[in-house]
Amino acid sequence: MPPGVDGTYQPAYSVWYAQVSKRFAGLGSYVVSVYAQVDNLFDEDDVFLANADGTGLRQLTNHPAADTTPTWSPTGAQLAFTSDRTGSPQIYVINADGTGLRRLTFTPWPDAGPVWSPSGNGVAFVSDRRGNRDIFTVNADGSGLTQLTDSSEFDGRPAWSPDGSRIAFESGRDGNREIYAINADGSGISRLTDDPGVDQVPVWSPDGSHIAFVSDRDGNDEVYVANANGSRVIRLTDHPGIDQEPSWSPDGARIAFSSNRSGDLDIYVIDADGTDLFRVTDHLAADKRPMWTPVQ
Repeated sequence: MPPGVDGTYQPAYSVWYAQVSKRFAGLGSYVVSVYAQVDNLFDEDDVFLANADGTGLRQLTNHPAADTTPTWSPTGAQLAFTSDRTGSPQIYVINADGTGLRRLTFTPWPDAGPVWSPSGNGVAFVSDRRGNRDIFTVNADGSGLTQLTDSSEFDGRPAWSPDGSRIAFESGRDGNREIYAINADGSGISRLTDDPGVDQVPVWSPDGSHIAFVSDRDGNDEVYVANANGSRVIRLTDHPGIDQEPSWSPDGARIAFSSNRSGDLDIYVIDADGTDLFRVTDHLAADKRPMWTPVQ
């Protein structure tokens, strides 16, 4: 159970967690295992792990700086995340048990938002190091820095396709924030969405056939799903609150996302067809950036 503001454990959570555990009983750990999430109850961002049924919450990082945007390695053995513990935000890697912290990027300019390649050999991330926010890749040992995009506008939120051949990202390069995809070597850029609203935060389905993303095209931020080529856009969530940061389950059957529909940011799970919505976290802090562990 998560602690309350005063550090004590609130009895209401025990009832809620029992309901959550009952709801997820029998689903199997390979489908709903562990999330990496960020919690800022004490005005600092740290990385936490929790089972997808809401149990087993534990803190992975503990630093006065902001530790954000955690993402799992393909094997689930490590996480990459962003931290400003040395001043400018940089990319760090840590073992899933909280040991082996190491810094991956070294620049006075902000590096943020790491995502592992499917092979686990490197990460893609966003950096201002060349004067504008663009997409870069780097090997897992910190070598082989490569700039993939070079636009006068913002490029961000990279997401690898499951086969590692393409990277989807958001960009304002054509006057409005849309979803694009580019080959992993920096060639073959294509635009996937075209709408007056803001389309952002793309994530590939595990089989590479679909992309989930966030859009305000219908008035507020909701989660949408489209074919990988951008066709057949379907609205998945429908609520006056903000729904954001979608994350596919390893089997592609469910999507986790963060939402403030209950007043503060919490983690929710919904089936990929838009049915069977369920709330996973219930805490006064901002629980966000859900990320499923890979299938072991």
